[in-house]
Amino acid sequence: MNYRTSRRAFLAGTGSGAVAIAGVGMPMPATAQTLPAMAAPAKLQAFDMADVTLGEGPFLHAQRATEAYLLRLEPDRLLHQFRVNAGLAPKAAAYGGWESDPMWSDIHCQGHTLGHYLSACALAYRSTGKAAYRDRVDYIAAELGACQDAAKSGLVTAFPEGAALVAAHLRGEKISGVPWYTLHKLYAGLRDGWVLADSDTARTVLLRLADWGVVACRPLSDAAFEAMLETEHGGMNEVYADLYFLTGNPDYRVLSQRFSHKALLAPLAKARDHLDGLHANTQVPKVVGFQRVYEATGDAAYHDAAAFFWKTVAETRSFATGGHGDGEHFFAMAEFERHVFSAKGSETCCQHNMLKLTRGLFLHDPRADYADYYERTLFNGILASQDPDSGMATYFQGARPGYMKLYHTPEHSFWCCTGTGMENHVKYRDSIYFHDDATLYVNLFLPSSVRWRDKGAELVQETRFPEEPGTRLRWRLARPTELTLSLRHPRWSRTAAVRVNGAIAARSASPGSRIALTRNWRDGDTVELQLVMEPGFERAPAAPDIVAFTYGPLVLAGALGRQGLAPGADIVVNEREYGRYNDTPVQVPVLAGDPSTLAATIRPGAKPLEFTLAAADGSTVRLIPYHRIAHERYATYWKLGQA
Repeated sequence: MNYRTSRRAFLAGTGSGAVAIAGVGMPMPATAQTLPAMAAPAKLQAFDMADVTLGEGPFLHAQRATEAYLLRLEPDRLLHQFRVNAGLAPKAAAYGGWESDPMWSDIHCQGHTLGHYLSACALAYRSTGKAAYRDRVDYIAAELGACQDAAKSGLVTAFPEGAALVAAHLRGEKISGVPWYTLHKLYAGLRDGWVLADSDTARTVLLRLADWGVVACRPLSDAAFEAMLETEHGGMNEVYADLYFLTGNPDYRVLSQRFSHKALLAPLAKARDHLDGLHANTQVPKVVGFQRVYEATGDAAYHDAAAFFWKTVAETRSFATGGHGDGEHFFAMAEFERHVFSAKGSETCCQHNMLKLTRGLFLHDPRADYADYYERTLFNGILASQDPDSGMATYFQGARPGYMKLYHTPEHSFWCCTGTGMENHVKYRDSIYFHDDATLYVNLFLPSSVRWRDKGAELVQETRFPEEPGTRLRWRLARPTELTLSLRHPRWSRTAAVRVNGAIAARSASPGSRIALTRNWRDGDTVELQLVMEPGFERAPAAPDIVAFTYGPLVLAGALGRQGLAPGADIVVNEREYGRYNDTPVQVPVLAGDPSTLAATIRPGAKPLEFTLAAADGSTVRLIPYHRIAHERYATYWKLGQA
C-alpha cells in the first residue's frame, strides 16, 4: 500500500480512527507498520472537496476571481529570494511589498506568500480538478527541492539573512523578524500540495524540511524552546501534528507538543482569559494547533484550551461581523467604545484562522453555535474581504464610520492577509457538509451538492439564500437507503419547519439547534428547510448605545457613497497606513432611539437584501449586506442618540 492511503485518511479528517500502512519512501513508524489513528477521535469526517460542487452565486464568483489571480501570478517571481539564498541565479525579479521592499525588511516575512500560494493552488486544484494548479505546485516544489540540494540542507528560506537568522533564533539571540511564522506558511503549503494536489515532489521537499526542523530543535532545552516561542511562530504545532498523522513518525508528534506555547496553553486550559493586549493573530494559529495536538496525543488540556479560547473570542470578543481586535491586538471588552470605531479592526487573517479553529472543534462536537459562528464570519468576514471586481483582499475591515475597505495591489503588497486571502475563496467547499457513519450534516446554505461515495448517494442543495430564508435539498440515490439528515436551525431564526416531499416532517422552536430526519430515503426525495429572517441588532454589554443592525446572519451596513474618493483610492500598498488613506472627514447620518424600535422600522428596499432606515435628521439610510459593500464608504456600527 502506498502513501496515498495515508493521504486519503488525512483528507477524511483522520476522524474515523482509520489507519494506513506507510509506503515506499515514507518514514516508517518505529513501533508499528501502520500509521496512527487519532488518540482523540473526532465524531465527524469532512467530505473531500473534490466530492463537493459549488453552484452559481457570490461564493462561486469569489472563487473564480481568486482562481484567475492565482494563474496571473508568476511562480518564479515568488521563488526569487529562495534561489538567491541557496546560491542559485533567480529566474525572475521578486515581487514588491512584503516580498522585497526594504520598507518591510524588519518583519522578515519574505517567502510567506509562496507558502500561501502553494496552499491556494492545492485548494484550487482540489476544488476544480484543473491540472494547471497542480502543475504549479509541482513546479514550485521542484524548485524548492533544487534549493535544498544547492544549499545541502532541508531548510529553505527567502528572508535576506536566510539560514543565519534561523540559527540565531535557535541560539536564543534577540532577532528582528518572525522566521518560524514565515516557515510555517511554507510547511503548510507543501503539506497541502502533498495532500490536496497529490504532489510527490511536495511530499519529498516537506519531509526533508520537517526532518531538518527535528534535528535543529533537538538541542534546545524546554526553557529555551519556550523562550523562542515568545516570537510569533504561526501554527508550527499544527503542521507537525499533521505530519505525525501522515507519516507515523513520533518525532513529529513530540515537536508538535514542543511548539505548543505553554504560556498561552496553561491559562486557557484552566479557563482563564488573559488575552487583553496580546497580538491576536499570533495566538489564533497556536490554538488551532492545540486542537490538532489534542487529536494526536489525547491530552485533554489541549482541547480545553482550544474550546475556551473559541468561547471567549467568538462569544465575548467578536464584533457583529465575526472579526475581532483593534490594531491587530485583543482589547479589554470594557473598553469596547474606545476600539469599535477603529479603522484597524477585524484583521482578515484572524477571521481565516478562527474559522479553521471552529471547523476543528465542530468535528469533535457538532454544535449549532459553532456552525452559526462559521456562517456569520464566512459571510461578513471572508466573503466581505474580497473586492468582487478585482479579486484583491482586505487587511483590516474596520468600523470607522464613513471609512471604506482597502484592497491590496496585485503585485506590490503581499500582506499576510493577501496570502490567507488567496486561500479563503478556493476553500468554500470544505465546510458545507460533514458526515459520520450514518448521518449527513448540512451546515451552510449554499447552492452546492455533495457525493457520499460510501452510500451511493448525492445530495443536491438548491437555494437563493440569503435572498430567501431557507433551502431545498434533493436526494440522488442508487437504491433506497436509510440515512439521517441533520439540518441546522440557526440561532437567528425564531422557528424552523421541514417539509419532505411537500409534507411537514418536523418543526423546531429551538433556535441554535439541529433537526435530525432519519428515513429510508429514495431517489428524488426532496427536503425543504423553511426559516425566518428579520431585522435585528447586536451590541456589546459595555456599550449598549452602540449597535450594528442585522438581517438573519448578515450584518447590514449603511451604504454611504463615494464622497471624496477618486477612482482607485481604495487600492493601496502599505497596510500600516490604514486609517490615514482617504482620511478627509465625511458626514455620517445620525441614528437615534431605542435599538429594538429602530430595527422594527427597517423596511425592505427596491432590491433583494436592500433596506431603508430613517435617520434622526429625516434623511434615509440605505442598508445593504456588508459583504456587498465595495468601493464606497460605509458604517456598520452606529452610536445612537436620544430620540
